[in-house]
Amino acid sequence: MNKATELLVITMEECGELIQACSKVLRIASDKNSSKKKIADALYKLRIEAGDVQAMINIMVEKELVDRKELGTMSVEKRKKLRKYSNIF
Repeated sequence: MNKATELLVITMEECGELIQACSKVLRIASDKNSSKKKIADALYKLRIEAGDVQAMINIMVEKELVDRKELGTMSVEKRKKLRKYSNIF
């Protein structure tokens, strides 16, 4: 496996772990029997996985698979869409 392929595979794996962490937060937070510690632990795991994904994005930038300036532009565009089509802001 070449380095670019390995980088993309690891990034996919990390994205999958972030998806699982998001799901776990939702599941635990919706359970009225969940303790504050259990919720805090799930949120901590979410932060870890988000950080892992951010690290992989940074490495993709360093390896020139993606361009940081373009990412910034695309991020701004995504935020505009979210403002229009979601209630998260």
